[in-house]
Amino acid sequence: MPFRAVFWVGLAALALALPFIVLLSGERAAGTSFLWDFSMGLGFGALAAAGLQFVLTARFQPLTRAYGVDIVYLFHRYFAIGAVALMLGHFAILYIWFEEALGDLNPLTAEWELTAGRVALGAFVLLVITSEFRKTLRIPYEFWRYSHIALAVIAFGAAITHIIGVGHFTGEADKRILWLGVTVSWILILVWTRLIRPFRIWRNPWQVVENVSHHGGVHSLVFEPLGKPLRRWKPGQFVWLSLDATPFSAREHPFTISTPPEKGPRVTLSIKPLGDFTARAVQATPGTRAYLDGPYGTFSIDNDPEAKGFVMIAGGVGITPMMSNLHAMAERGDTRKVVLIYANQTWEGATFRDELAELEEAMTLTVVHVLEDPPEDWQGETGRIDQALLARHLPEDTRHCPHFLCGPEPMTHAAKTALLDMGVPLQVIDSEIFDFV
Repeated sequence: MPFRAVFWVGLAALALALPFIVLLSGERAAGTSFLWDFSMGLGFGALAAAGLQFVLTARFQPLTRAYGVDIVYLFHRYFAIGAVALMLGHFAILYIWFEEALGDLNPLTAEWELTAGRVALGAFVLLVITSEFRKTLRIPYEFWRYSHIALAVIAFGAAITHIIGVGHFTGEADKRILWLGVTVSWILILVWTRLIRPFRIWRNPWQVVENVSHHGGVHSLVFEPLGKPLRRWKPGQFVWLSLDATPFSAREHPFTISTPPEKGPRVTLSIKPLGDFTARAVQATPGTRAYLDGPYGTFSIDNDPEAKGFVMIAGGVGITPMMSNLHAMAERGDTRKVVLIYANQTWEGATFRDELAELEEAMTLTVVHVLEDPPEDWQGETGRIDQALLARHLPEDTRHCPHFLCGPEPMTHAAKTALLDMGVPLQVIDSEIFDFV
């Protein structure tokens, strides 16, 4: 795993450096200044960073296995902000010190290649704003997905058009080959993500065979493959679900597989109705057609085969990957000790509490329920997860065990901070990002 991670970082660094290696080769153009060249460098760097965004969101299995797709998507998010910052810097230097190079700002009368650059900048800025503030702006998820794809294609296409049209650093053959290669690579990634991969998924449909309701409004949908089953599926991983829609659409959401591989080839996804898609999903009836893209994720006990035990801290529906891992241990007769701390608002909202009670009888599992709003006769833990609570239930011999955290971000952040203060090494703490889309 470390080698894979270093390899992909090195490859990304090379991809970012390549434009500069090619562009700076040969003779430097006469009459330029450091500030001008710096502005051009910001522009080329921004385009290289923007191009990598398509790679980061293409869900290439070798890349996602190295980090986990949630981490890759998080990196995509912050890397996109950095790319836009470089673009704004490129434009700002030209606007302040080289205003004549910008020409007419009116898109109706400006030169087409300059207008293309401004279209690219506007589209990239709009991409970041709508992504960072989607919930604040109350943009429906599915509309955002479609608009995000459209804006990304328009922005990158306009940026390439701008660079080729302006012609700076593109006159020589090697420079033209560079931008041709960038454009072809971008088109190939689009073909893979929007045509080839959806076609492969479309050839292997699934159908709903059961819809089981649980405490807290959660429903477990059981899917049966009508084609090939999932390959190399580990407990704790997740899939992207398209329900009553083809995989060519953007109507897909990620859900953790709540059953272990030992129960395959059927796959169970446990879903809580928190939005339009999930509200429709929990009403799915047997026979409903579906498509699954996966598996993805590294949140699995299988990554620590030599561990002496595990600590799991979950909040709300974040219990789902824990259930998959626990069921896998039970199916395998795994006797290693597990401490599960499970936080919920109410006792009624504690999904899978009955299954957890059964698992406590079947394996070496200790479940600690934590309620913010407990019933009157409650005798267990109350409030929120903090260091004092963790110290009461996690003995010293668990400090170097793998710690799995999944739930709302404030909860996982507080738990992680408390664990670090208790002396738990950072490298044994694995946080599944609860909402990365």
